[in-house]
Amino acid sequence: MLDAAKYFVQEILKDGSKVTIRAIHPDDKDGLVRAFAALEPQTIRLRFFYPKRSLTDDELRRLQRMDYQQRVGLAATVQSGCEEVIVGFGEYVARDQSAEIAFVVEEDWQGRGIASRLLQHLIGIARERGVLQFEAEVLKENGPMLAVFRHSGLTMTTRNGDDSVLVTLVLN
Repeated sequence: MLDAAKYFVQEILKDGSKVTIRAIHPDDKDGLVRAFAALEPQTIRLRFFYPKRSLTDDELRRLQRMDYQQRVGLAATVQSGCEEVIVGFGEYVARDQSAEIAFVVEEDWQGRGIASRLLQHLIGIARERGVLQFEAEVLKENGPMLAVFRHSGLTMTTRNGDDSVLVTLVLN
């Protein structure tokens, strides 16, 4: 079985940019804090459903403590000089054969295929671990994220709520 804790793939995006998709590590705390601080308020609201100024200590601990069985997190990183910068993040949390999935990509990197790449890599890891479906709650106004799911190549069903859509992707 693939060791997701050591996951590391380099990709070329559709605009020619190089990005690394890798497992989130316990020592990524500062990078995650900087990545969150770089997000626009609208992006934060679309991801968390409400405005917030920072990640809580509990959220940071959770993000740093992936078990790579039930909880899998991948970072999308780029080089900026000699520094690695986190520009996107995707994770899933599995309960039995279903997993909740979520993403966020920094605005300057949106529209380049990072969320789609993160999704495809998470699909591969999840399938190996017996996950049969992903679920995501997405604000109705988050058209780009809904498009990522629609264009994933997976069977997709949706259920509308008041302000959000529950998306289910079948992985088999």
